[in-house]
Amino acid sequence: MSGLYYEEFEVGMEFKHALTRTITEMDNVMFCALTHNPQPLHLDEEFSKNTEYGQRIVNSIFTLGLVIGVTVAETTLGTTLGNLGMTDIRFVNPVFHGDTIRSVTRIKEMRESKSRPTAGLVVFEHIGYNQRDEEIAYCVRTGLMRKKP
Repeated sequence: MSGLYYEEFEVGMEFKHALTRTITEMDNVMFCALTHNPQPLHLDEEFSKNTEYGQRIVNSIFTLGLVIGVTVAETTLGTTLGNLGMTDIRFVNPVFHGDTIRSVTRIKEMRESKSRPTAGLVVFEHIGYNQRDEEIAYCVRTGLMRKKP
């Protein structure tokens, strides 16, 4: 397992994740299909030409999932018990087909679990950027993390 246990995190730690991902049209279309989201802003090129973006934009929930997903191997793989919540979610700039996304994670807060002596809560701050270093997504996520056995 490459994930960190609760005790291995420290407030202020920063991870500049090496894994990046270029978003394809298929990613966006398949995600919309899987989630039953028929929004023409994501799927209809002709419709989207007449929007302020001039083209389709990538589904924001896919974007958020990708920004968080690429962080897992270095932070929580095999050591998390689950997500407890996500707050302060914002999408600062649109994401288009062909954009390459990278993520940065910072540890904002930590505390012992009151109900589980073998776990602690870690508050992660995730920020996604595109290939132009523009922020595209932000999220604060609380994870219930295993303590070392």
